[in-house]
This record gives sequence, structure tokens and C-alpha cells, in this order.
Amino acid sequence: MEEKLSFTLNGEKTEVLIDTSQTLLWVLRNHFGLTGAKYGCGTGFCGACTVLIDDEPFRSCMLPVADVAGKNVVTIEGVEKNGSLHPVQKAFIEHDALQCGFCTPGMILTAVALLMKNPVPTRQQIIEGMEDNLCRCGAHNRIIDAIETAALEINGGRKS
Repeated sequence: MEEKLSFTLNGEKTEVLIDTSQTLLWVLRNHFGLTGAKYGCGTGFCGACTVLIDDEPFRSCMLPVADVAGKNVVTIEGVEKNGSLHPVQKAFIEHDALQCGFCTPGMILTAVALLMKNPVPTRQQIIEGMEDNLCRCGAHNRIIDAIETAALEINGGRKS
């Protein structure tokens, strides 16, 4: 059944008439054309579909779109600001922290949320914070290095 749904998407107030039983992932991809969040496992395990909802990472493949009513949703397409990449995005490029790129949007959004909560994490805290996002290419060490670099940039070179 279609219902009117209002939420903020990548900084823009959004109101849509949609079947609210659909998952957020498919609404983002099919209704809004935002294809950064990927369908990986479909069970919320891999993290390829991660988006931020009110600054917290969520698996969009498992979340009914109705659950974002009145909330702030950020996808990988909404992370850059005014044409400038987020420090995490820049660090992923600098450290070549991607190979196929399939997991990258979810990794970046999880890292952004991690650094919002803990702007000066230890390497171990980064590892623990990222352990639920999977990379089949084996770029985990470069991903951790990239997040350490982004934390330094965000915090003006201050280390944990």
C-alpha cells in the first residue's frame, strides 16, 4: 500500500508516495537513482548496503523504508560537501583502500559514523568499528590505514 513518506535525504527534505513495505535499499536505488548502496548478501551481514540514519550506520537491505519517516538519511552520494570529498573519501583514494569498489560506500559510511562518535580512535578501535563490514578483495589493512589518515586530517594531526 502506498503512503506519503517524509524524510531528509542527503540534506534535502523529501516527500514521496511509496509502498512503505519496500526496503530502504530498493527505494534509494529504484526511486531516487542512488546506486551507491549495494545489494550484497540481502541479510544485513556484509555491510555493502550501509547508509547513515541520524548519523548511525544502518543496513538498508533489511530496513523498511517506513522506518526512516522524519529522519535524516545520508548515502555515499551525500557525503561530499560543496564539491569537496569527505576526509574519509580522500583517504580511501590516497591509500588505494578499494579494489572492486563494491564494499567501499558501506565502508566509508561506517567509517564516517565511527569518526563522528570517536574522532581520535586507536587502530584497535578502528578495527573493531569496521569488523562488521566485509571486503572480499582483502583491502582491510589499507582501509584501516585510510581511516587512521582521515582521523588525523579531521583532528588536525592529533593522534590517539
